[in-house]
Amino acid sequence: MVEYNFKEVEAKWLKFWEKEKVYKFDVKSKKFFSVDIPPPTVSGAMHIGHAFSYSQQDFVIRFRRMFEGSVFYPFGTDDNGLPTERLVEKLKNVKSKEMQRSKFIELCIKTIKEITPSFIQDWKNLGVSADYGTCYSTIDDNSRKISQKSFIDLYKNGHVYVKEFPTLWCPECQTSIAQAELEDKELPSLFSAIKFGCEEKDLFIATTRPELIGACVAIFVNPKDKRYKKIIGKNAAVPIFNYEIPIIGDESAEMKKGTGAMMICSYGDKYDVEAINRYKLNPRIIFNKDGTLILDLYKGMKIKEARKKILEDLSAKNLIKEQKQISHVVNVHDKCGTEIEFLPTEQWFIKILDKKKELVGQGKKINWHPEYMFKRYENWVNGLEWDWNISRNRHFGVPIPVWRCGNCNEIILAEEKELPVDPLQDKKKCPKCKKDAKGEEKVLDTWATSSLTPQIVSSLTKGVNIPLSLRPQAHDIIRTWAFYTIVKSYLHSKEVPWNDVMISGFVTLKGEKMSKSKGNVVDPSQVLSQYGADALRFWAAGSNLGEDVDYQENELVSGKRFVTKLLNASNFVFMNLKGYKKEKPKQLQAVDKIFLDKLFEMVNKATEAFSEYEYAKAKSEIETFFWKMFCDNYLEIVKKRVYQGSGDEKVSAQYTLYASLLTLLKLISPITPFIAEEIYQAHFKKLEKDKSIHISKWPEVFVDELHSAKYEKVLWNGIIEVISKVRQEKTLAKKPMNAEIILTLPEQYNKVLSYVLEDIKAVTNAKDIKTGDFDVKFVEINKSENTNKK
Repeated sequence: MVEYNFKEVEAKWLKFWEKEKVYKFDVKSKKFFSVDIPPPTVSGAMHIGHAFSYSQQDFVIRFRRMFEGSVFYPFGTDDNGLPTERLVEKLKNVKSKEMQRSKFIELCIKTIKEITPSFIQDWKNLGVSADYGTCYSTIDDNSRKISQKSFIDLYKNGHVYVKEFPTLWCPECQTSIAQAELEDKELPSLFSAIKFGCEEKDLFIATTRPELIGACVAIFVNPKDKRYKKIIGKNAAVPIFNYEIPIIGDESAEMKKGTGAMMICSYGDKYDVEAINRYKLNPRIIFNKDGTLILDLYKGMKIKEARKKILEDLSAKNLIKEQKQISHVVNVHDKCGTEIEFLPTEQWFIKILDKKKELVGQGKKINWHPEYMFKRYENWVNGLEWDWNISRNRHFGVPIPVWRCGNCNEIILAEEKELPVDPLQDKKKCPKCKKDAKGEEKVLDTWATSSLTPQIVSSLTKGVNIPLSLRPQAHDIIRTWAFYTIVKSYLHSKEVPWNDVMISGFVTLKGEKMSKSKGNVVDPSQVLSQYGADALRFWAAGSNLGEDVDYQENELVSGKRFVTKLLNASNFVFMNLKGYKKEKPKQLQAVDKIFLDKLFEMVNKATEAFSEYEYAKAKSEIETFFWKMFCDNYLEIVKKRVYQGSGDEKVSAQYTLYASLLTLLKLISPITPFIAEEIYQAHFKKLEKDKSIHISKWPEVFVDELHSAKYEKVLWNGIIEVISKVRQEKTLAKKPMNAEIILTLPEQYNKVLSYVLEDIKAVTNAKDIKTGDFDVKFVEINKSENTNKK
């Protein structure tokens, strides 16, 4: 058994693939498969979820490259916007808001150049077969130009507007965010019943956010609530802050929730926003953009600090009736985990709320794999409550290509020939009043650019058009990347961006989503170092598309074992193919023909599975056939013919071994590309024309029929049944598998297996095969007597 040095092998073939440009797209291809790859966010290193999902998409893409003939698969990185800013702030120990914008952008670009090569290397090490010579980043000139042109076109067509509005705001990142960037997080909190005054009576309101008392502009009670009918239309005194607010009868107040009376604050949530607009109430803004309070009593305090102090002050004044500890779900920013606020700021929006029906219709035109993932998309679209906020109050990103005249408020757009442009660096005058216009300081949300990846990748090479063949991605960004890309494609061209979408799942550890804060993260670089890329990919191929999977190390052990077995089985085969030059026999021996028929029956199943993105099913078919049919049975059946045979019977065995091993190797190569290349180059390259197995042709069924399918199945099953019974008898008798026997088979077996009796003799080491009741007699070494073992 050969010990497999995967580190040496993987390094060798990574270098070979890059040098030989094995995965370079052939621009002359008339037929090809095009992929809108997820550009990973430059975050320092690949995580296990990346390794999982990118392996799964690569299985399909490697299959398509062999099956279609060519694949357009460029590599991209998402390196603009908030995630990059936060990374640079962490790596360089700076705060973007404390630096000049130009200086911080310069630092970001410099840092990206430093870290991107090693970041991309993680994907190469995993064996992701992208064309790394055709790359893009979402902050490069071409991407910025396409993103800015998209904004201009949508604005001109009435899809973009600017408005000052209470928007979702992250006080930690100090930027507006979109609905899709919200995550639900369960947090502990105090539910306090706080006393307000009304005509010298007590009015209690239960809340988890006492810091918003100073922002309260009204109290809602349900007009059907008998407790409060008499006070509707009157005023209530706000505790601590000593001002009065109206009591309004509104059916949105739930009589059974808390005390039945609810604060309307500016702004606690989206319902507050709607209520204040509906009743034209004057808002009281109490937070700065960094989440500190502006009220005199608590000025400069952070929200949680102010919350604690206000409760203490209320308690000291005996204004809290009761308190209880609860756990409730709050909205947090998905980038930093901070609870979001609503602050009135001027932002840019794309209109989507009036297009829900059309966007659901566009989703229906796309083939979703797995199919049920479309429902997640549909539910997200139907649940939208805001237009798409595409502007961010940050430094690093694609600048919004707009200037505004301070004199007449005219909005001035950049011209296409000027793109990409930075309005803070490039000056413009108002075309109407000839005054200097002020450049827009905000940048586009990173999704406003990432939603254009089909346009970006198709711009890299002539002949690649939209719709692309495939968008692979994880299910957590259906609401963002998939949705926003469909939105942009619809608004620009009324087309779908791709024909197919394949959705991968999450990796969990002991049933929990991995998180650095929880300390339950698996580092893929360590997994690669211990088990190798093929083993990791083998593990990733074990779960169905779209399914979350719990990380299990024993699956990596199985993958490593499979790779080693594949190597040793190949070495064994070629030990017995010395001098063989791909000759075909005049006629295949019966067992060889039946085995090849079974093999290509499996090829059809694996091909169909890969075509339908069911790589796990393909892996199962290939793995089972390799272990049971090829290694356990066929290699044993033909061993004697290969060793001692001659003429056509030997050539038949050699031909079948060569063809079947090459076929199996091609079938498994999308999943375990390194060992497949190693075996191909060591044994097959001298007789095959392709410089790499990964650009060779996918196996086709080419063996003529010898038997009817029904008869063939009976024949093969009969062979395996006899072999299994003999092995069982030898095991029970504690005899070695090469123990010589005299085999007796029932008449119907002898009749059915008449074509293959010589092979059965060889594999069972039978000196003779007789007719009668099934029986195995062991021939002793001294041949003096036989032992009957039934």
